[in-house]
Amino acid sequence: MCDDRLVSSANVELARRGYEALRRGDLGAVAALLDENVKWHWGDPLAEGACRNRAQALAWLRRPERSGPGELVEMIDAGERVVVVLRPPVGDGEQAPLRAAVASFHDGKVVEIRGYDSPAAALSAVGRVAPLQPLE
Repeated sequence: MCDDRLVSSANVELARRGYEALRRGDLGAVAALLDENVKWHWGDPLAEGACRNRAQALAWLRRPERSGPGELVEMIDAGERVVVVLRPPVGDGEQAPLRAAVASFHDGKVVEIRGYDSPAAALSAVGRVAPLQPLE
């Protein structure tokens, strides 16, 4: 019998490895974590610009105008999903608002990444209540 706590903590570790690989620019390591049919989007997996497979996701990550993943603020275990809270990079010393993504896992691979404009929205999507104080 599988212990769900071990699976979910393993998913957090996989998400952390994926973030570190993105930060280093190691797309080979990122590719190894993505399911062949991964969906990566901001709410509509069929929208223009949404990625529908690993090749599209890697092509999007290779775009020259794309900046790095930003600063990792927190990873929140949500079982088969992990909420990843990031502060996107900005220029001129400004501080960007926090953003979040929910990474869904199956058999040790990322099968979907859905972006959110706020950590509260991502937490709500996984059935968690956002903290009273904003994540900073």
